[in-house]
Amino acid sequence: MRLMTGIIILCALLAAPAIAADVGFEEVKIANGTERLTAGIWYPTDASATPHALGNFTQTVALDAPIAGHRLPLVVMSHGGGGWYGGHYDTALALAHAGFVVAAVSHAGDTFDDQSGVLQPWRRPAQLHQLVDYMLDAWRGHEQLDAARVGAYGFSNGGFTALVAAGGIPDLSKIAPYCEAHPEHDLCEALKHAGVDPHIGADIPASAWVHEPRIKAAVIAAPAFGFSFGRAGLADVHASIQLWRAADDRHQPNPYYEEAVRADLPHPPDYHVVANAGHYDFLPPCDARLSRQRPEICNSLPGFDRAAFHEHFNVDVVQFFEATLR
Repeated sequence: MRLMTGIIILCALLAAPAIAADVGFEEVKIANGTERLTAGIWYPTDASATPHALGNFTQTVALDAPIAGHRLPLVVMSHGGGGWYGGHYDTALALAHAGFVVAAVSHAGDTFDDQSGVLQPWRRPAQLHQLVDYMLDAWRGHEQLDAARVGAYGFSNGGFTALVAAGGIPDLSKIAPYCEAHPEHDLCEALKHAGVDPHIGADIPASAWVHEPRIKAAVIAAPAFGFSFGRAGLADVHASIQLWRAADDRHQPNPYYEEAVRADLPHPPDYHVVANAGHYDFLPPCDARLSRQRPEICNSLPGFDRAAFHEHFNVDVVQFFEATLR
């Protein structure tokens, strides 16, 4: 009995992520056909970390430091529309502190400084697939990764991206009838304001959506186009899913997004509804300067403490991946 207990403990230790002293960080460029993707990578390191600027934020990391650990689990990140790879840096740091390697891509064509492909959402899952390929085959630390333990994290458009990568097939022909029934919803008003025909996705074949079968678990926060999947579209999503909804999301009103996904997944997700939270509360807290520049994404509803929420949120995300990427 004592021998068996020892074997179980040893197996658990071998499967657990390595815990290093600090977090390393680097930015890389990834070839993707005729375009180049930019990605940020956070990872365990034993080098000393110091404060460094990351866009409008400051993170404490060791730049381009050695990577600590072996058989490290990998989590790839997909940001929301008009975002960039640093958009969820606090969650990336939390995961890296827990022994994960985190790679977040800036989706070419759907970033804050490049909207050239915003009407081509099928490009995003293909880019996430390319990121996984790069990390497992070409990144300088690829031999220290465990290809059997890959997860994904996505917010808004990134949540949609991660669902597709995990096996989902959306039907964008549902956008037009959705907007006929709900012309006041943000998606429909945005399409109308931009002069875009809501029938734009009607001819996209299922083969256009690139899947990433190596993803074993995914955290999905406020997924865009949730209504577009349906039960058939999510039938092949077999990864473990943690699903998050902001209870006061004015951009993606309930029950057409997260609730639609929750109801149609083949396996019940680990579902969280955040009281009094808005859509952008899944982004890190803003400093005073960014709050003045971008109040629409920085300001929370009265009484909601975004910083306190992120402390709990990041713990839940880390625990979910620790449990599912064994």
